[in-house]
Amino acid sequence: MDHLAPTEKDMWKLPTKPSPPQLTDEEINAKYAKRELRIVTESNREQLPNFVEALKRLGWMELRPFYQRRPRWDKARQSKLIESFIMNVPVPPLFVYESDLAKYEVMDGQQRITAVLDFYTNKLTLEGLEQWPELNGRIYDSLPPEIKKGIDRRSISYIVLLKESASTTEEEALLRQEVFERLNTGGIKLSNQETRNALYQGKLNTLLLELVKNPIFRNIWGLPTYSESAEMNRSPELVNNRVYVDMRDVEIVLRFFALRHAENYQRGMKGFLTLYMIRARSFTDEDIALLRNLFENTIALARDIYGDLLARPWDTQKHDWLRPQVAFADAVLVGISRHTDKAATLVAKRDAIVESTKQLFATYPSGTFTGRGNTKKDVQDRIILYEAMLAEHAND
Repeated sequence: MDHLAPTEKDMWKLPTKPSPPQLTDEEINAKYAKRELRIVTESNREQLPNFVEALKRLGWMELRPFYQRRPRWDKARQSKLIESFIMNVPVPPLFVYESDLAKYEVMDGQQRITAVLDFYTNKLTLEGLEQWPELNGRIYDSLPPEIKKGIDRRSISYIVLLKESASTTEEEALLRQEVFERLNTGGIKLSNQETRNALYQGKLNTLLLELVKNPIFRNIWGLPTYSESAEMNRSPELVNNRVYVDMRDVEIVLRFFALRHAENYQRGMKGFLTLYMIRARSFTDEDIALLRNLFENTIALARDIYGDLLARPWDTQKHDWLRPQVAFADAVLVGISRHTDKAATLVAKRDAIVESTKQLFATYPSGTFTGRGNTKKDVQDRIILYEAMLAEHAND
C-alpha cells in the first residue's frame, strides 16, 4: 500500500493480547490478600467560595487532564447547577486523582467545576431557571445579599483517588483508565471517540486533535473556524454542535488513517478504529510527520477537485448533491490519498471527476457509498470502486 508511515507497515503483524491466566481459588484469595487492584480514597468537602479560591491557585486542580472530554454543558445547564446550590439540592461528589502531593486531576466533574468557577468569576449569567426565575439575567456579583450569603454557605464534596493506589507509573495509568471507564458508565454516555481519546493516548491522538483544526475539514462538517478562545469560553456554536461535542470530527480523521488499511478490517468499524489507535501508540515522530503531511495534502487536493461538493453524495432521484456523508468521505479521502503525486493531473480533470462521481451513484446500488453496510466487503467495495474511478483519470 502506498503512503504508509514506517511503523504502519508492520502494525497489523503485532501479536494479540494473550488470554488472562486461570487462577485457583487459593491464588485468587492470595491476590486479594495482597490488595491488588484495591483503591485508596479519601473524601473532602469545601464551601463554594473556598473551593473557587483553591481552584485559582495554579496547579492545585487540573480541569482538563488527558482523559477529559470536550465541554458539553451550555449556559442553561450550568445555571441549573447553580440553582441546585441555591435550593440546597444535593450535588454528586467530584472524583479527582492525586497526581502529586496536594495536586489533583479531575476524573469526573469537570462540567460542574467549570460551572461553579464561571459563576463565581461572573462569566456565567444565569438563564433558564425555573424555581428561581427572578434571578435570570443575574451574575454572582449582582445577586441579592441574602441569596449570595446562602449560596456561599453551600459546599461541594470530592473523592480523591490517592497515589498509593498504584505502585508503578504503568499501574497508575491503567488504574486511572479503569476508574475513568467505570465512572462514566452512568450519566451522559461517552461516544466511542471520547472513550478512545481517554484511554489510548499518544502521538496519534495528539495529531488527530491538531488536524481537526484544519479549515477545509471544518468547513465540510459545519464547524466554525477554529478559535482557542471559542473553545475556552464554551461558544454556543461548539457546545450545541454534536459533531464537536461527541468528537465525531476526531473520529472522521481517525477513519481516514485507519481505512487506508481496509484489507485488515476486523471487529466492525468501532473495533477496527480502536485497534488502530491501540497499535498506533508505537508511532514515532517520523510516522506522525508523514501522516500529518498526507492528511493535509489529501484534503487540500480533495478541495481543489470538488470545492464545496467535497464528501457530498449525488442523489440520482432529485439530481442534486446531498449533505456530506462520512462513509462517502472515507472513500473519497482514502482514494485521493493514493494519488497525491498526480495532483496537477487530477485538478485539471476536476469537472470530469465530478461527472464520474455522479456516475458511480447511478451505476451502483443505493447505499454502496453511503455506509448502509459496514461489513469488511462493504467498506472495501466503496473504497475500491471510488479509487478505480479516480485512477482512470489520474493515469489517462
